[in-house]
Amino acid sequence: MRILLTLFIAIIATSCTNPNKDIVNSEKDYQIIPKPVKLEIINGRFVVDSKTKITGDKSLENEGNFLAEMLSTVSNTDVKFDTKSNGNIILKLDNSIDNEEGYTLSVTYDKIIISGKTAKGVFYGIQTLRQLMPAGIETEKNSVTEISIPAVIITDNPRFVYRGMHLDVARHFFPVDFIKKYIDLIAMHKMNTFHWHLTEDQGWRIEIKKYPKLTEIGAWRNGTVVGLYPGTGNDEKKYGGFYTQEEIKDIVKYATSKHVTVIPEIELPGHGGAAIAGYPFLSCFPKEKSIVFNDMGSKKGKEIQANGTPKIVQETWGIFDDVFCAGNEETFTFLQDVLDEVITLFPSQYIHIGGDECPKANWERCPSCQARIKKEGLKDEHELQSYFIQRIEKYLNKKGKKIIGWDEILEGGLAPNATVMSWRGTKGGVEAAKQYHDVIMTPGHSVYFDHYQNKNKDNEPLAIGGLTTVKDVYRYEPSPIGLSAEEQKFVLGSQANVWTEYMKTTDYVEYMILPRMTALSEIVWTPKDDKNWEDFDTRLQNIVKRYDVMGLNYAKHSIKKK
Repeated sequence: MRILLTLFIAIIATSCTNPNKDIVNSEKDYQIIPKPVKLEIINGRFVVDSKTKITGDKSLENEGNFLAEMLSTVSNTDVKFDTKSNGNIILKLDNSIDNEEGYTLSVTYDKIIISGKTAKGVFYGIQTLRQLMPAGIETEKNSVTEISIPAVIITDNPRFVYRGMHLDVARHFFPVDFIKKYIDLIAMHKMNTFHWHLTEDQGWRIEIKKYPKLTEIGAWRNGTVVGLYPGTGNDEKKYGGFYTQEEIKDIVKYATSKHVTVIPEIELPGHGGAAIAGYPFLSCFPKEKSIVFNDMGSKKGKEIQANGTPKIVQETWGIFDDVFCAGNEETFTFLQDVLDEVITLFPSQYIHIGGDECPKANWERCPSCQARIKKEGLKDEHELQSYFIQRIEKYLNKKGKKIIGWDEILEGGLAPNATVMSWRGTKGGVEAAKQYHDVIMTPGHSVYFDHYQNKNKDNEPLAIGGLTTVKDVYRYEPSPIGLSAEEQKFVLGSQANVWTEYMKTTDYVEYMILPRMTALSEIVWTPKDDKNWEDFDTRLQNIVKRYDVMGLNYAKHSIKKK
């Protein structure tokens, strides 16, 4: 009798000690985006308190400190990551996980275990854990009195290896702090690539020490066209900016800590107007004036040209005939010098070289370009562009880098090792995959976030045109029809493009990407058969609460009230 009484008292004591053990959770506790591959709901909740400690391998110190800071910021508990002591939150590497970015997450009432094939997998497990916690953790205002995490077992990995967001900083320039915030959003959504569009006709944004005029002249325009292209006038305001090499190193280091790869884009042979403004010898016709459409150039710009300086940074949008001269050897020397400095700043295996929207009019009348066509036995100016791209590719390949180009690089013959970004629909991607070239799908009809988000454009900020709702994004399928199973393997994934002709401020960019980016994150992560718009729309109601706490400016009309 005494034994039974003692056992009964012990059971009661254990139950009182662990009041969170048998709490029943519901599906509402697991509103995760992107949707995990496998999720099993179990009873219990883990509560972060003064006894909470994080432990793991030394190689996971970056991830451990990230989680510790997240948990400590909003609680009165100083949570630490320690590689030596025992902890009740355990981070570890597990070679039995097949996918390089895969992870498992186990949450019980008394322990959390996050395992990944690599540190990247562990990081994504932490991002999932983040969404299981109250939205209040996203602020430093101590709005959360208790961090209670529902018990669960999750096995997860991404569908595609390339999950990207692009940002054009050439049309409008954004500060370092915002670039880091943009990277944070990429990481939060379990995406892994930041495509940084750094050069254009309207601005050169990267410091190149060998060519200081690229930023002294090329980073600044004397005014900007007003309104939707072709515009109604010019604001007559000098505009510009650039990133120093030290700032770029800092951003790349920051992105690396978030497991985001930064791919720089240096546009060639078209869209080189800002570089040509600084170094006119890059043009087929150095003494010809820069083109200003519809007389929308600034008074200052016209004054400069009238005083004998023909080349200025373009002040309006569009496509310009003044491109890099393909017949001039100095052009290739310049580009190789630029790329040499770019390579030292970006550890990515890829360099994006543009290759899109290159008019051939100047090449057609340029003696040097025509001589190049004849010397190389080329058929026409399209093959001259292919020659240009292939020559740059060979140079970068020798430096251990691969190139990515927009789908125009297919014209005249595809460079041997190039990866194609298919933006003019899916045709270019299909063609490249059939040639066994890697493809990243970025079609304008589904993942161009400079399009309007609402049919009622009167209530929307100015956009380039088109209509792409969050539902349109979600319904996009990155693997195009018309490819065999073998050819499908060359589709690496998808990316949203954010062209900023009309996005002058950071909150403007946030509005244009959210929540469309949220939809994209699921289509590149979650298995195709698990995608369901109604289910996603329900989970979307939850994640925007997090955006509210984070102070993000998103398109609220995209969120259905439930």
